[in-house]
This record gives sequence, structure tokens and C-alpha cells, in this order.
Amino acid sequence: MAEHPEVAAYPVGLRLAGRRVVVLGAGQVAQRRLPALVAAGADVLLISPSATPSVEAMAEAGEVRWERRRYQDGDLRDAWYALISTDDPAANEGASAEAEARRVWAVRSDDADAASAWTPATGRAAGVTVAVLTGQDPRRSAAVRDAVIEGLRDGTLTAPHHRARAKGVSLVGGGPGDPDLITVRGRRLLAEADVVIADRLGPRDLLDELPPHVEVIDAAKIPYGRFMAQEAINNALVEHAKAGKAVVRLKGGDPFVFGRGMEEVQALAEHGIPCTVVPGISSSISVPAAAGIPVTHRGVAHEFTVVSGHVAPDDPRSLVDWEALARLRGTLVLLMAVENIGAIAGTLIRHGRSADTPVAVVQEGTTAAQRRVDATLATAGEKVRAEGIRPPAVIIIGDVVPVGLPAPAQAP
Repeated sequence: MAEHPEVAAYPVGLRLAGRRVVVLGAGQVAQRRLPALVAAGADVLLISPSATPSVEAMAEAGEVRWERRRYQDGDLRDAWYALISTDDPAANEGASAEAEARRVWAVRSDDADAASAWTPATGRAAGVTVAVLTGQDPRRSAAVRDAVIEGLRDGTLTAPHHRARAKGVSLVGGGPGDPDLITVRGRRLLAEADVVIADRLGPRDLLDELPPHVEVIDAAKIPYGRFMAQEAINNALVEHAKAGKAVVRLKGGDPFVFGRGMEEVQALAEHGIPCTVVPGISSSISVPAAAGIPVTHRGVAHEFTVVSGHVAPDDPRSLVDWEALARLRGTLVLLMAVENIGAIAGTLIRHGRSADTPVAVVQEGTTAAQRRVDATLATAGEKVRAEGIRPPAVIIIGDVVPVGLPAPAQAP
């Protein structure tokens, strides 16, 4: 093939669904490229005597057809596209020549100059596929791609929608508090919102990044009138969605982990309003991790149980079987339990849990104000009061507490 080093490549998007693609070699290059080919719906024929475990797993799952042999002349017959990535230079040369003769666009992992096509650095965000080519500088291509993708994901790079957006509400789990721990999808939806109805425990720092036209409503300050708080929030969601606004309901943690998320989904459904649920990182696992505590650990805990402690054990409204929990050997993670930790600890001890069981209380986990207080079941109630612990806080009970990193020293 004639070389044209000064001529720019012509970018094009290949629609490979149902079309034959031949991949020669099943090493690291194939392992990186195959998922995108499969996602594009290509009919992939993989030819290689061996494969990496990940590529072999794709073949076993039926995502690609694998012929365990070396390349032979004629393998590119009827192919639309070829990825040539074997560790045999002669095989690569032969396959490249066959591709040229059969007019099959081919990528060469060992010699880009000898290829008829180049693979761009690609990524996807906000419904957009970004592909970057910088000739023979793949690291620069990747850097430019990453910058564009990050801008689309965090909302600093926006492109207006020229087609009507789907109506409805996005119920977004914002994670435990650190704004970097919201999901990529959640952050993108925030960047596209007209109205954001936010909880106190959501990632508040993200609200400052919203454009000036976005209406931010503090759910704790919605006028309730004759309604209960949740009913007022439901009504606000319905009202703004019916007005044609792009509405994001931003909640802390995960919407379905003690977040009343399903109540809001049901309320919207009653009015025929679709709701997209975006899961979030629950504080029940992320806050212990941020404090250096694994909720499970080999040889220590094979289970962990997440419990709401907003109702005391002796309250007739309690739905928790505290006696059964006391018999468990694994980790207990308590949410919303600061006020009732003394009663909870006493109940667990009374039903058989050792009074010496380690306890850690992590206040405002994952944020700059995070602090950790260690105790035992016998001392937890008094320690929480003495240290002035206030919500939000996550309480971890079990032998995993001392397994983790030591508690950081508290400021005097």
C-alpha cells in the first residue's frame, strides 16, 4: 500500500451490526478492542491459537466465534473490517496484503503505517461517541478524548439538545456526600436539568456548578401546608414535570436504600409521568470504606446487614428483629441511628451480642468534615453523647472494625 504520511485520515463511523469482522490474534490488543466490536453488533470471527482469559471468556459466552488456529490466506474473505494483531510479523504482513487485495479496511497493531485504517481513541458520554485521531500520536489522541469525555460528563462542556428531550423525572442517587462519588450518569443529568429538587444529604457542592437558569429547590424548605413532607415533595415533582421541565430529584446515597425513592416513583406513575432511576453509592458501604473499615473480610465476616435505626427497638413501629440480628456473626451497619444507638446497643447485648463487640461511628463520611469515633457495644451510647456525634453518621458494629486502618487522630 502506498504511504501518505502527510495526508490526514478521513474519519467515518462504521455500522458493523450483523457484518463480518475478522480479528487475528487474541492478546491484549484484541482484549481491548473486542468489547466495542461486540457492542456494535458485529459478527466477530476470532482466529488465534490461544487467547487471554478475558477473550476466552467472551468466546465461551458466545459473544465471538473463535477458531483456535493461526491465520491462513483467505480468512478475510467476506469481511468488512479486520483487526490484525498477532505476534507473528509474517502473518500480519500476509493478512495486510490480503486485506488490501480484497479491499477490506484493516488495522495493524504492529505497524500503523502499513494499515489501511487507524483506530481512534474513543469514548462515550451524554449519548455522544467521541473519536479522536492525531495521526501517529496515540497518547495525544487519548488525552484529547479524555478531556472531551470528562467535560461532557461533568457538564463543563455542553452541547444543547436540538431534539425534544424525553419528558419525566430523573431520580438520582447522589452518593454519600463527596461530589466526586456521584455516578457519571447522575452528573450528566444534573447538567441537563431545568429544576433540581435536592435533599439535605445530597452532594451539595454540585449545586454550585449548575448554570444560573436552573431552579434549585431545597426539599427541606418546600411549603408543606396541609400535606406531609413527602407528599409535598411528590407534588413538586409532578408540578414541574407537567410544566415540561427536565426535573432531577437529587437524593443522598441510593434512592432505594432508606430513601423513599419508590414512594416518589409511585407518585409520578399515578400521574402518568415516567421516572428514570439512577442508582447511587450507598453510605452503608462507602462511608465505612472511607473510614478504612471493610464491611466484609476473609475469615472475619461473611455477611453484612444494613439496618435503619431511626426507630428504637422498643418502639411498636419497629419492623426489625433485633433478637435475630444479635445472633448474627457478621457486620451490622446502622443508618439514622445516632439518637437510638444506646438503646440499640443495649438490646443487642441483652439478646446475646458481646458487650466487647467493636463499634465505629463515622460522622459526615466522605466529606471534609468526616470524623470517626471508636467504642464497644457497652460504651457506644455514652461515647456518642460525649463526643457530640450528630447526624448524618454511619455506625459499624462487628469484628471488621479493628481489621481496617486505625482511626485517624482527632484534632485537639
